[in-house]
Amino acid sequence: MTTASYSINKEKLEKAAFILKTVAHPTRLAIVDLLSLNEKLSVNEICERLSCEQSLLSHHLINMKLKGILRSEKDGLNVFYSLKLREVVKLIECIEHCDCNM
Repeated sequence: MTTASYSINKEKLEKAAFILKTVAHPTRLAIVDLLSLNEKLSVNEICERLSCEQSLLSHHLINMKLKGILRSEKDGLNVFYSLKLREVVKLIECIEHCDCNM
């Protein structure tokens, strides 16, 4: 393959790398998977479904929100999260269909 015949979309690769770095943790991948199946979930609901500590979960949620993957809305004492960057769901689908022997 010659260099002239290979074109690369640098912006697309940079966005993919950004998403991969942001969700590169099993808990974060699980959060994305949960939110892809539910329009929005409260922190408590996510915590219960993933069986993890709320402080650790909150750290992941805040990080993903700051990086534009998630959005949040407050309703009284509850904070609800939903997917802002829906493209990340494609990543989860690829992982689920991956037939790699690790």
